[in-house]
Amino acid sequence: MISRVLANAMELRGCIGHFDGNSGRYTLHAPIQHPFVARKVLAGTIFSCDEIDVRVVTGDVGGSFGIKANIYPEYVLALWASRRTGRPVRWVSERAEGHVSDFHARDNVSDAELALDADGRFVGFRLRTVVGLGGYLSPLATGPATNNLGTLAGVYTTPAAHVEVIGAFTNTHPTAPYRGAGRPEAAYVIERMIDLAAAELDIDAAELRRRNLIPSEAMPYKTALTFTYDSCEFERNMDDALRTAERAGFEARRADARSRGKLRGLGLANAIERAAPPGLEHAEIRFDPSGTATVLCGTTSQGQSHETMYAQVLCERLGIEPDSVRFVSGDTDRVAFGLGAGGSRCSALGTAALLMAADKIIDKGREIAADMLETAEDDVAFEGGRYTVAGTDRAVAFLDVVRRAFVPGGLPDAIEPGMYQSATYKANVAGYPNGCHACEVEIDPETGVVEIVRYVVVDDFGTVLNPSQAKGQVDGGVAQGVGQILMEQVKYDAVSGQMLTGSFMDYAMPRADDLPMFEVESNPVPTATNPLGVKGAGETGCVGALPAVMNGIIDALSPYGIRDLDMPASPERVWRAIQAARTA
Repeated sequence: MISRVLANAMELRGCIGHFDGNSGRYTLHAPIQHPFVARKVLAGTIFSCDEIDVRVVTGDVGGSFGIKANIYPEYVLALWASRRTGRPVRWVSERAEGHVSDFHARDNVSDAELALDADGRFVGFRLRTVVGLGGYLSPLATGPATNNLGTLAGVYTTPAAHVEVIGAFTNTHPTAPYRGAGRPEAAYVIERMIDLAAAELDIDAAELRRRNLIPSEAMPYKTALTFTYDSCEFERNMDDALRTAERAGFEARRADARSRGKLRGLGLANAIERAAPPGLEHAEIRFDPSGTATVLCGTTSQGQSHETMYAQVLCERLGIEPDSVRFVSGDTDRVAFGLGAGGSRCSALGTAALLMAADKIIDKGREIAADMLETAEDDVAFEGGRYTVAGTDRAVAFLDVVRRAFVPGGLPDAIEPGMYQSATYKANVAGYPNGCHACEVEIDPETGVVEIVRYVVVDDFGTVLNPSQAKGQVDGGVAQGVGQILMEQVKYDAVSGQMLTGSFMDYAMPRADDLPMFEVESNPVPTATNPLGVKGAGETGCVGALPAVMNGIIDALSPYGIRDLDMPASPERVWRAIQAARTA
């Protein structure tokens, strides 16, 4: 059972709607992941006007995780009310409203079967999942349960798989994508099944995984469930995670815990997900006469520090300083086009579009540099922010070339003045970030309290653009996965249908003291699916955390013969499982 949860972003939903009677234009300020998609829906479906008559603006958003990829009724009503009243209209949700009106997530019940041969090799996998969709479909409701079923194949050579997904309407609020959008649920199922099989066959869980890992020399590898992995080193990830987690000394730590009356467990999970799926992304670079650059990107930021990432990529390409770069996104009037954020796409697709625009800038600068250096364009090379003439010490700085581009009469007639270029990148193939998680837990059998004492992640994000940003993404994703396993759950009264978890008094959220310091290592294997070799990092922490934490809990409870436990593994649920096992 995959419990129903809430995203609970730090920033609640809210909006300002404004209808300008003079121009006939609608402007919506709201925390939306996909401004251009929102504009299209508002114009074409809601207000029956041209897209040019709708402007959507979204700034830095304080968390989204999928729930803000949707058009909510309040956004439409604010614009409608503004048209009726002739004044801007503001609406801001309160936390209690968010609990009952933000789209919920997960809510799956699965029956799974894993078939193995006499040597412990996986030969087949079968799954039947019933997905709680709520009382009606949200705009993206069916995506998590169907788009990412390939994650069920995991990192293993299972040759055959059969999956059935049934959507069920329930007397609850609708569900929508939430960090991972189906991948955490799928990873949870396959990785839990492997631990169950290992216990049933009395095989070490890590050894059982090793026997079935896809070898790196088999790449590209097409799984039984549609995904084709292009570049991965799964066994190295697992070896590194086991080494860092000091698995060799675990039994001694387990014995020490036992001497203190505690239960100790170590959970392992290999995680993989599809990221940066096929699609488009746009970027534009505008230099002004002083040499300052403005970067306009179609992606949007919900805390990922896009302005840092894009500035870093551009500065490395052009040899300029970060303080000379300004970043603009999330405004359909200022940015030409974009598909926003979602599916860990920005670091792969957004940077690719930016590099394409930067290369156009370099090419135009080469024409101007050739004129300034009085040489043929083919003899001019660009590197480290300078244009140089091959075989000589003659050179001109990139920013000097930019400034020359704006000098009236300073260029040959064949060269168009100014320095601004745009590009749209088309991705045809997805990337597959992957890794291995190891979670060590300690349980007090007298209270059922679970403490995570150590958490190790070894990730393959392909090329890592900014290590601290990547780790931040992993930390956040793991924290959300831990929260779902240990405490988070949306609950309704079975008789009345009344929500029972309508505030943080009833819906538990992880705090700092519920989490250890995460140890995150990198095993980058660049992908060929985009120019920088980036696989994406936004969701993998959550994908691996759900099974790793639960596997650790079940391993700790194994002395009682407990092999399964529904999430969340709250103290009460763990305590009751122990009591039931003691009296069985």
